Amino acid sequence: MPSKQIITILGATGSIGVNTLDVLARYPERYEVFALTGASQLEKLAQQCVQFKPRYAVVLDASSAQQLATMLKDRGSVTEVLWGEAALSDVSTASEVDSVMAAIVGAAGMRPTLNAAKAGKRVLLANKETLVLAGALFMNAVRESGAELLPIDSEHNAIYQVLPQAYRENPYADCLQNVGVKRILLTASGGPFRTMAAQELAFVTPEQACKHPNWSMGRKISVDSASLMNKGLEVIEARWLFNAPDKNDIAVIVHPQSVVHSMVEYMDGSVLAQLGNPDMRTPISYGLAYPERIEAGVPSLDFFSVGRLDFEAPDLTRFPCLQLAFDALAVGGAAPAILNAANEVAVDGFLNKALRFTDIPVLIESVLGQCVATSSAESLEALLGADQAARMAARAWLQGHSC
Repeated sequence: MPSKQIITILGATGSIGVNTLDVLARYPERYEVFALTGASQLEKLAQQCVQFKPRYAVVLDASSAQQLATMLKDRGSVTEVLWGEAALSDVSTASEVDSVMAAIVGAAGMRPTLNAAKAGKRVLLANKETLVLAGALFMNAVRESGAELLPIDSEHNAIYQVLPQAYRENPYADCLQNVGVKRILLTASGGPFRTMAAQELAFVTPEQACKHPNWSMGRKISVDSASLMNKGLEVIEARWLFNAPDKNDIAVIVHPQSVVHSMVEYMDGSVLAQLGNPDMRTPISYGLAYPERIEAGVPSLDFFSVGRLDFEAPDLTRFPCLQLAFDALAVGGAAPAILNAANEVAVDGFLNKALRFTDIPVLIESVLGQCVATSSAESLEALLGADQAARMAARAWLQGHSC
């Protein structure tokens, strides 16, 4: 590795971005920030620019760029402010950049992440939608450019750590069975409503859904965790990350303590697991320093405090979003993109109290039934078209069924 690794962080003001900067701050001699990007939290982005002195800061629109530029000028910062989708891609593909932390939430993060892969960067992938929306296209770009792909989601990072090294670094050169892997076991906390009676789920509030029992996350991903859609999206991601096309290659196990982050079962009966405290700085530091390991500020796991590890099967009756994700993966084509788009609209409706929690999967299933047959996955443009059509259908459904 070079003496200093130059990094762009897409989504610097979110939880992944904040934790990434926390790790980077521990090693100023090793890492340098090239660009930070953000959306609405301009004050936080300005503070980050002052502290880390990136060459560029990127926001979504001209108005935000003007506001941020004024903030930075008043604080004596020389960081140049850019805006728009093209700028996001520019700071992800610049020749100076070694690594890109892809942590923009939602489909908006897909294009700059894909462009970083095409440019042959080390991509630290924390954006689920890139693989959910365009898994085949993205993995093709990684292979063709020679990009280095390291998953940052705690579950996928755990799987990456316990797979054979040659396979995890080049999964499409072989298949799971040929390296002795029987299946991938994705763990799920079960979310805040794991033990709640089915009849009570219709009355849960956004505030309750956003109180994850183990992890500190943004509101959208917290709701996804509560509905188990987050795990469904991770199943789709795992299919592409680890070349696991068979329906029996991946299973989900509910593990309330979130200490075992995921496992790999081998054909000889061995099960290898990665354990640790629920702290995103562990997978982030792993991705930043790979193949080395560095101290990340994460306290050691206290086995005596943990005391016990529980495992149970997911309840697909109370949490049908997980089954919808498996179904969309089985259908293939644009179905995962449609699933993701419908879910984003549904979660936004729930957070704005226009939709009940139990109606999230109802909306998604309706949109899948409406849009899959008429959607194409032949190109990125076709997939983005399917995404937009699904959003329109979801909004129409929401208008007709709002609380």
